[in-house]
Amino acid sequence: MKISGIELRRIRIPLRAPFRTSFGTETERDVLLVRVATADGEGWAECAAMSEPRYCSEYVDAAQDVLRKFLIPALPKDGIDAHTVGRVLEPFTGHRMAKAALETAVLDAHLRTTGESFGSYLGAARDRVPCGVSVGIMDSVPELLDAVDGFIAEGYARIKLKIEPGWDLEPVRAVRERFGDDLVLQVDANAAYTLVDAQHLAKLDDFGLLLIEQPLANDDIVQHARLAELLRTPVCLDESIESAADAAAAISIGACSVINIKPARVGGYLEARRIHDIARAHGIPVWCGGMLETGIGRAANVALAALPGFTLPGDTSGSSRYFATDITPPFELADGHLDVPTGPGLGVEPLPEVLEEVTTSTEWITI
Repeated sequence: MKISGIELRRIRIPLRAPFRTSFGTETERDVLLVRVATADGEGWAECAAMSEPRYCSEYVDAAQDVLRKFLIPALPKDGIDAHTVGRVLEPFTGHRMAKAALETAVLDAHLRTTGESFGSYLGAARDRVPCGVSVGIMDSVPELLDAVDGFIAEGYARIKLKIEPGWDLEPVRAVRERFGDDLVLQVDANAAYTLVDAQHLAKLDDFGLLLIEQPLANDDIVQHARLAELLRTPVCLDESIESAADAAAAISIGACSVINIKPARVGGYLEARRIHDIARAHGIPVWCGGMLETGIGRAANVALAALPGFTLPGDTSGSSRYFATDITPPFELADGHLDVPTGPGLGVEPLPEVLEEVTTSTEWITI
């Protein structure tokens, strides 16, 4: 497939409410969209990098810069397909979120030409997926309980509470006491603890949690293996898993019994599928994480979450969880599920009038 040019478009969308985690508070999303233009059409993708390098080392300005200076110029001028993109970009260290956006846009353009859906191409086994919701750190427990009550009323299949030192046992206990043992509940620490906190984290075992996500630092796989021996609650890795090789290593030493697969964090949906395949072969359940995506990124995540190994509800919430107005037709929750798009490629496109309203800059790069 020959690419004529690539557009890098920045958009800015306010969140419906501030979203606080152990590494910071988001009030809006500064998003980089990648549009690949070919003779037969176009393909879209969303870069999940955030404004500041807090979740990981990547941030949106750097993603645009590395795409402009290195990744896009590396594409062969005589044509390329999605499977080749990863090999072409491999010499460049890191920048997985930028690489994922470029690979996904190329894949979307290709699939739109062939008429195949993203889900079908990846190997989706379902036409709808159960959805969980991530609840940020709040100013008070009553505020948290009100938020959780609202999400349960909307039908979400699982509640995830963000935690950090000083905001862990009390809010988890309050949610469990208020909503009962039948609520599917998990927590996410975003690497906020150390192994010194093991005895404290073990107190979470009393609450019957589905899992505890990334309690220790992202480069602490060995310590996670030690922590897993000390907890009854299953340990799930997120930031620690940046590739299929990482997943295989973590599984081999017992560092996790669940994996959160974020396609952007691992370099794209093809690598995400490889992680899914490795985990499934070892009987390790996986679920699809989220990065406050718009409808472009959400469409791809929902398609991935329909693969057979994704047996736990992911952070694939409806559009209204974060945005009053999405840039695509909104994803709407029905009985705790989202439908997997069936149209060619991602199956969604930006709404031109909304896209124009939220765009802050555009940059065109000729191949």
